[in-house]
Amino acid sequence: MERWASGTLKVEKLLAPSYDKTRLTTRAWWTAKTNLSLLMAAFGDMRRADEVIFTGSPPFILHFVAPLNILLRRKLTYRITDFFPECWMAEYSQVPFWLRLLYRLTLFWRRRVTKFEVLGEDQRTRLLESGITPARIVLKRDASPVSIPAQTQPLPRPAELAGRIILLYSGNFGVAHDCATFLEGCRRHHREGSRGVALWLNAVGRTADVLEAILRAEGLVHLRTKPVPLEQLARLLVTPDAHLITLHDRFAGFVLPSKVHGCIESGKPTLYIGPTTSDVHLLCSMRVPATAYTRVAVGDAQGVFDALERL
Repeated sequence: MERWASGTLKVEKLLAPSYDKTRLTTRAWWTAKTNLSLLMAAFGDMRRADEVIFTGSPPFILHFVAPLNILLRRKLTYRITDFFPECWMAEYSQVPFWLRLLYRLTLFWRRRVTKFEVLGEDQRTRLLESGITPARIVLKRDASPVSIPAQTQPLPRPAELAGRIILLYSGNFGVAHDCATFLEGCRRHHREGSRGVALWLNAVGRTADVLEAILRAEGLVHLRTKPVPLEQLARLLVTPDAHLITLHDRFAGFVLPSKVHGCIESGKPTLYIGPTTSDVHLLCSMRVPATAYTRVAVGDAQGVFDALERL
């Protein structure tokens, strides 16, 4: 939680213990409790403020801030990050009734937000599709979480991947991220191709666990590590030979992998598996040299094979 006052920035940290994200009831209770704690801590400042800026994290904080603002009547600026409940809805082939009701309630509260700050043009498109007027949407991109000056020294290359071209996936690897396309292309690369590229999976998330288990079971060369501390992130990002970013088509505009900014700043080639409608493709097309950027459609395992062979 951040507060601005008299030209200064005050940061307050509230304790929010980790929880089991696979259990819906536990997740819902954590979300409600955390959002209420944030609101109680900020209430005094909200009463004195002219404008209240909040983000999409924790999820559904909109459902707490917007009702309170009926009383406070402040200007509300919503810096929207991942879209909820749309991210949940994208996981279903048939969206449950209760989730459709939650979505309608979310749209109701979004209509009472003064201004939206979006991270990308894909998010702007999603908001416009839901009925938000263009005048209420402002593009304000994130930056790389760390500065990567030219003299940044790489970390030692992992001994387990000695002699290999290292393709790094770093960060969260969850349900929004496609792994099936990369996995099939990787299989072909190791069984039919040069076998020169190895994946360094410096990641957390359900999809990362699944991918690691399959790579290990099939004997495909890889390395799984825990994400490095923030102070080592810049060095990590300049260590590999290339970066991997993936995104399911149905999550475009609902999720913008923030890792794209660090990957671009690293100056390393990028392999992106995902739709052109995501700002991942827009940013990489604008800021990565054409010879260093490859986009492959979800499901195009041959495209992944070809990209790995070129690496």
